[in-house]
Amino acid sequence: MKKQELAQQLKIKHLEFIDFQSKLSEVDFLYAPTAQKWSAGQQLEHIIKSVSPLTQAFLLPNFALTLFFGKANRSSKTYPELIEKYHSKLSQGGVASARFTPKVVTLKQRENLLKTLSRLIEKLSKQLDNFSEEELDKLILPHPLLGKITLREMFYFTIYHVQHHHRLILETIKNRA
Repeated sequence: MKKQELAQQLKIKHLEFIDFQSKLSEVDFLYAPTAQKWSAGQQLEHIIKSVSPLTQAFLLPNFALTLFFGKANRSSKTYPELIEKYHSKLSQGGVASARFTPKVVTLKQRENLLKTLSRLIEKLSKQLDNFSEEELDKLILPHPLLGKITLREMFYFTIYHVQHHHRLILETIKNRA
């Protein structure tokens, strides 16, 4: 995906998630099947905790990104290749680290969380403009599960990640019924 499509997909997939979350009943928003499985509200907070550091990292100038994290020594993976790698890590027992693990989320928090996510995605999509196509494939950031990945791959992950959690919520609701 090129920059324009990355920005478009980032917005579309997150807006679908936001719209879906906003329409959940109180029961569906708060339901967690087990202590180890997150409620829809917790899934929402997890997405925010995942996106927020990116908006901070993308404020750094390119030389700082290179200084802190280095440069890519390989080509960016395609979107399907990155998703395959993510699923592989999950199947090997990969889980969110403590930093990205949500606390209990109440219904009263939903509106503010949805607004926060919307603002973060708008900011992140604008930050994409600060990078050339080449920089998206040369600059890298650390991912807690995937290791060092290119900025393009980080956008791929962010687009997929929200869809992944959207599906998890749908499965949880379906299995509860």
